Amino acid sequence: MTVLDDIGAHVPAHRVLIDPDVMLGLSKDQGEGAAAGKPIAVIRAESTDEVAEIVRACIRNRVPVVARGAGTGLSGGANAAAGCVVIALDRMNQVLRVDPMERLAVVQAGVVNDDLRREVAGYGLWYPPDPASSPWSTIGGNVATNAGGICCVKYGVTRDYVLALEMVTGTGEVVRIGHRTAKGVAGYDLVGLVVGAEGTLGVITEVTVRLRPLPPSPRS
Repeated sequence: MTVLDDIGAHVPAHRVLIDPDVMLGLSKDQGEGAAAGKPIAVIRAESTDEVAEIVRACIRNRVPVVARGAGTGLSGGANAAAGCVVIALDRMNQVLRVDPMERLAVVQAGVVNDDLRREVAGYGLWYPPDPASSPWSTIGGNVATNAGGICCVKYGVTRDYVLALEMVTGTGEVVRIGHRTAKGVAGYDLVGLVVGAEGTLGVITEVTVRLRPLPPSPRS
């Protein structure tokens, strides 16, 4: 059994992309100087369970895995390695929950930054991190790179707004780390370790973010 046969037992064939021209556009980010290899396939996952099954299949077949969001990075972090499987998370794009009382939102990794902002604005809330790519970049990619933006000068970077994460580890296990409360000071700060790790510690599939009250419209 090949790795694609193994993955095909868990993911529908129309989301297993093997066309060379299609894969080319999903094999690298915006970093012009970063090398990119040719993957075996690009898998468009739709759930944490699918991501876990893909990772386990790759472990069984000794195939490397690269996670990809929107590919807006400039460092080559989403670039494919030769012979790898790329897990594309763009279809995991749902805002699962907005809690106005606790001022938090639970989102899938493929939610676009500006889409989250628009969603929570309806509750009178605001998600401050604003990388230059916010109209296109995803929350999962923002977390992986600890994205900032102009607002970070006053409000902080992505790490300051991540309360909890769901992720698939390199052994194919699904784990939840962090907390959804205003105070969570016991134990190791595993969320702080994962944010900015560029996907080297696991594939992030769900993020719980802290929100602020929506500020008034700016005037000049």
